Amino acid sequence: MKKFSKAELAKFDGQNGQPAYVAVDGTVYDVSGKDAWKGGKHHGNLAGRDLTDVLWNKSPHKDSVLSGLPVVGKLTDDE
Repeated sequence: MKKFSKAELAKFDGQNGQPAYVAVDGTVYDVSGKDAWKGGKHHGNLAGRDLTDVLWNKSPHKDSVLSGLPVVGKLTDDE
C-alpha cells in the first residue's frame, strides 16, 4: 500500500487533472468519483489534506461517508 507524507498528499488536490484524495485516521481515500468533491472542494474542505478532525468534530455524517470509497494508501507522519 502506498504511503503518503502530508506534502505528497497535498499534490492530490483534485485540481489540474489530479485526483482528489483525503486522509482520515491515517487512511488515504480517493474522493475523485464523488460529485460532492468536484474540483477538489466540498463544503469548504479541500482535497489533499488530512480531514480527520473535520470528519469527527464538524461533520454531521461522521465516517458513514467513507463506506465504499477506494483506499489508496496510508498517511505517514513524514512531512
